[in-house]
Amino acid sequence: MHGNMTMGVAAAAGGIVTAALLVIGDEILSGRTKDRNIGFIAEHLTGIGIQLREVRVVPDIEAEIVAAVDTLRHRFDYLFTTGGIGPTHDDITADAIAKAFGVEIDVDERAVAVMRPHYETMQLPLTPARLRMARIPTGADLIDNAISKAPGFKLGNVIVMAGVPSIMQAMLIAVTPALRTGARMLSATLTVWRPESDIAELFRAVQGEFPEVAMGSYPFSEDGKYGAHLVLRSVAVATLTAAEGRLRAELAGRGWI
Repeated sequence: MHGNMTMGVAAAAGGIVTAALLVIGDEILSGRTKDRNIGFIAEHLTGIGIQLREVRVVPDIEAEIVAAVDTLRHRFDYLFTTGGIGPTHDDITADAIAKAFGVEIDVDERAVAVMRPHYETMQLPLTPARLRMARIPTGADLIDNAISKAPGFKLGNVIVMAGVPSIMQAMLIAVTPALRTGARMLSATLTVWRPESDIAELFRAVQGEFPEVAMGSYPFSEDGKYGAHLVLRSVAVATLTAAEGRLRAELAGRGWI
């Protein structure tokens, strides 16, 4: 039996900053495309001090995108979206965002200026299909795309990014300096070689003593033995340390670590 504790960097000054993620695309819901963005976004936001609180997946239907955007952008500090800003007819995210905000949308000369040299270098014309990727809602700031140049955009607290993982990652990194961040979530992990059922009551009791610390149990098996990773999370280092110490003491008292 053994335990370990790992903690992130010290919490930044300020309160909690929250976010939601809206994944847009029929291909995700049908299973044709496997999402590779949620985990990256969650890890990145946690690292910079933004707590991802909700993830939704919606189809390429304007009314459903608008409804989700209207709900989530008012519920959280930020709303990130992925997918639906490509060159084809079913890429309707930009139009849906414009509708949600009640603003116009058209080809943005700032986007064209970024895209034109890229396509000229490849000796490709800026066709109407490619110019669809330059359509930006009025009032939005552009988000750099270091991979294929067609930009994402930020309108209010909504950050609109591509669905292609490499492009999404480039956009997320590019927009990060413009984001307000808060206290970083810290974590402590104790690994216990006991079945979850053995530790459930003890774990529940410690959770009751520290209601402000999120606690979760994640079972595993290895070489025929059962165990659980007990993960504690909080933005307050002192509280997290106290909760981890209490849990460790209770487990040690039973000879489980």
